[in-house]
Amino acid sequence: MKTSNKKSGRDLFLILEKRFNTHMHRHPDVSWKEVLHALEAKPVKLSSLQFMEETGGEPDILPLPGDVPQIAFADFSEQSPSGRRSLCYDAKAMASRKDIVPSSNVMDMASAAGVSLMDENTYRLLQSLGDVDTKTSSWLLTPKEIRDMGGAIFGDKRYNHVFIYHNGAQSFYAARGFRTILPLL
Repeated sequence: MKTSNKKSGRDLFLILEKRFNTHMHRHPDVSWKEVLHALEAKPVKLSSLQFMEETGGEPDILPLPGDVPQIAFADFSEQSPSGRRSLCYDAKAMASRKDIVPSSNVMDMASAAGVSLMDENTYRLLQSLGDVDTKTSSWLLTPKEIRDMGGAIFGDKRYNHVFIYHNGAQSFYAARGFRTILPLL
């Protein structure tokens, strides 16, 4: 998905900057100038950010821990992004459906948009910055061992606790979507 023109690119920057400034508690050690510089250095990331925004992810900066500090955009929407729900986990799971088949799958949609599926550790970090998925759930990047046995994992927050569950990868629900991450540095 490409940013259609300069105007829509400017509109996206304004939305992202406003969200960034509104939620400084999420990224107190990161300046908008750093984010803007990273985006200008990698303009190919703009179409991925446009996808995240247009599908309801409400992307904002999530600092990632590690030896070398990284910043990334992540989906901070209160519930699983509405434009990314009712999808099974991957193409193999989708092909195994005999009756009702979803319109797409999580892994193909994320790949086409140039984003990565959030893993369990990043999901827990996201949850530490504010309650998300209190009425929905989100597919998470599933370890190969689990996927090889036909399963996939997802997370949500209930009773003030983050839960990570499993399900058959072929399942799909109206209240389950997926969250993404887009590293900048």
